[in-house]
Amino acid sequence: MTGTDVSKETEDSGPGGYAAARLRLLTEGARSGPSRRSALSELTDDWLAGLFGAAAGAAHGVSLVAVGGYGRGELSPRSDLDLVLLHDGSDPAAVAALADRIWYPVWDLGLSLDHSVRTPAEARNTAGEDLKVHLGLLDARHLAGDAALTAALRTTALADWRNQAPKRLPELQELCADRAARQGELQYLLEPDLKEARGGLRDATALRAVAASWLADAPREGLADARRRLLDVRDALHLSTGRATDRLALQEQDQVAAELDLLDADSLLRQVYEAARVIAYASDVTWREVGRVLRSRAVRPRLRAMLGGAKPVTERSPLAEGVVEQDGEVVLARAARPERDPVLPLRAAAAAAQAGLPLSLHAVRRMAATARPLPTPWPAEAREQLVTLLGSGRPTVEVWEALEAEGLITRLLPDWERVRCRPQRNAVHVWTVDRHLIETAVRASELTRRVSRPDLLLVAALLHDIGKGWPGDHSVAGEIIAKDVAARIGFDRADVAVLSLLVRHHLLLIETATRRDLDDPATVRFVAEAVGSQSTLELLHALTEADALATGPAAWSSWRGSLVADLVRRVSAVLAGDAPDEPEPAAPTAEQERLAMEAFRTGGPVLALRAQPEPVAEEPSGDPEPLGVELLIAVPDQPGVLPAVAGVLAVHRLTVRTAELRAVGLPDDVEDEGTVLLLNWRVAAEYGSLPQAARLRSDLVRALDGSLDIAGRLAERDAAYPRRRGWTAPPPRVTVAPAASHHATVIEVRAQDAPGLLHRIGMALEKAGVRVRSMHVSTLGANAVDAFYVTTGTGAPLPGEDAGSLAGVLEETLRA
Repeated sequence: MTGTDVSKETEDSGPGGYAAARLRLLTEGARSGPSRRSALSELTDDWLAGLFGAAAGAAHGVSLVAVGGYGRGELSPRSDLDLVLLHDGSDPAAVAALADRIWYPVWDLGLSLDHSVRTPAEARNTAGEDLKVHLGLLDARHLAGDAALTAALRTTALADWRNQAPKRLPELQELCADRAARQGELQYLLEPDLKEARGGLRDATALRAVAASWLADAPREGLADARRRLLDVRDALHLSTGRATDRLALQEQDQVAAELDLLDADSLLRQVYEAARVIAYASDVTWREVGRVLRSRAVRPRLRAMLGGAKPVTERSPLAEGVVEQDGEVVLARAARPERDPVLPLRAAAAAAQAGLPLSLHAVRRMAATARPLPTPWPAEAREQLVTLLGSGRPTVEVWEALEAEGLITRLLPDWERVRCRPQRNAVHVWTVDRHLIETAVRASELTRRVSRPDLLLVAALLHDIGKGWPGDHSVAGEIIAKDVAARIGFDRADVAVLSLLVRHHLLLIETATRRDLDDPATVRFVAEAVGSQSTLELLHALTEADALATGPAAWSSWRGSLVADLVRRVSAVLAGDAPDEPEPAAPTAEQERLAMEAFRTGGPVLALRAQPEPVAEEPSGDPEPLGVELLIAVPDQPGVLPAVAGVLAVHRLTVRTAELRAVGLPDDVEDEGTVLLLNWRVAAEYGSLPQAARLRSDLVRALDGSLDIAGRLAERDAAYPRRRGWTAPPPRVTVAPAASHHATVIEVRAQDAPGLLHRIGMALEKAGVRVRSMHVSTLGANAVDAFYVTTGTGAPLPGEDAGSLAGVLEETLRA
């Protein structure tokens, strides 16, 4: 259908014709993107002009004006219609009647309408008081009526904007910053708001407003395409959901990707992130230029007066060879020759990061256009400058993004392309893969005093997740890539071997510390054999901490840090030649023995709760983080203790952080030869305060005798909270960890964390007739990774076939 056909149908059949033509336009496959948005705007223009003409006749001194996104001719399927009925004030009653005859047909069709009725003076006054109104008027477009009235408003709005730019642009910048603080950064969010988040459509509109001020302009390259891509995604989101929404929710992403003929949701997010990165970087550059111009305007009159009218000389301070500071930015020296100096991009970047200054856009673009590629292997200076850049702390991020915006990073490190803008579909991670790598380097820069080779730590931080761009285990793929990259940038064979080992085992310490029994010599020996040396252990310890801190708040705590430090201490002893002997069964403490005797005499469970604050770090900041509470339970040996205790804790909304269960004999002076089960667990309240020990004991007694229906209580609580539509968790997985212990079989469970998960696992293990020697609980975000050390009734590891069968049964139980 041509534009002429659409207009004719609209004129012939009124609102009904417009609705039919609109529906046809939005559903026909041939139209998409800018073409469809433009056609929808034209269709709507014609319809509204028809409404205006039918209602106003030949009236003068009144016009209908589109503003905002509609004024730009960019109507998405569910966009608001932003309209102003402009009038000269001669007949307010007639204008009010005219407004009703335009607004009501719009509402009758269910279209969203943002409307106002104003004289030019009122519009100007409102714009002066409300920045958002002024921004909308910058895109004012005439639809119908007195064109001269509309033209005068446009001229006045633009003139006021340019005259008031020194006041209004800082106000606009603050508005953008506040919005970014509330909505986050579009280029990293798993469920981003395409309009409001930093790097989104609002920021693109702000850049248009800055350009309209004639005070500064945004870098144009790639900006229009980035904006178009975000608009295309918003169109597809509106069509797939049927709602006026800008938030790209997880459950909508596959459908939106299909609407745009993309491979999958990850491909969609990567396109969104790339577009957002272009807009965010353009915003940074533009606001820096605005600040520079405003500072210059404020200073220039005073300087000229001091210099007698002569033009002030711009100061340039040297930072490194070929690199100087000018006007708060790092620029190239006049004598710099990027075409003859392949190290210059890294040298300029390192100098900028060290000085805490941004790289100027002109400098980055000149180096991207003219710098020669580095030879292979890199010269020593290039490697040293890379290490300096990575070790510069927080300023590294902005400098790295400037290099990446012009393609210099992928030119230096071709393997970076696979992780660039790659989403991480894990709630624990707050960054894309590439930004996480830079954040890890930033965190590692704070730990360089703890290691003898800070250069290896920083480069390992940069490369530790580089394998996430490849299929399979990212640590295995990353080891291969890291070996190649390290050799290319000039490290010798010994250093290449260390870097590839660090990448291969960057998860070894945290996973072992939180999922394995550190009292088992097999655990410590395994880590010592994998690490190989004290210096590598030192590097791996720092890398583990930096990686976890850069992942997100859920990935690291003082508790996790203490577990890793304990493992490192034990492994260090083994590497020093102090191999641990096979452990003797630990004798119960006086308190444990007292509880065991009381449990034996009473024939029931005995509990003790004791607060355990975490140790203060080397450089404490505030109060120590509470580790939770130590929960000691002694119970006469009987079946069902593990699921009963886990179930009672779940009912009371207590999270289990660590857990140990073992049988202890009674003292020699007790005639009875029975045993008591001793549980030493660390627990924390999900919210609120901890329950009283007496209440826990009462419920545990009922759970053990079967009078407390734990499964029913948990199901009842779940039913009270309606399920929300959202991302579907992957199925649970249960595996046997081979050779993880000489004394027990280690069953590892990976599942979606949920109330009662440990209770269900305990019930399944109880039915299987195995004994749980200890368990190690690790919860990251919504993911639980729990390791259970199980034995036969006689205390021996399970035979191989039995272990595999148990893992299969447990997995089926959790899937049900």
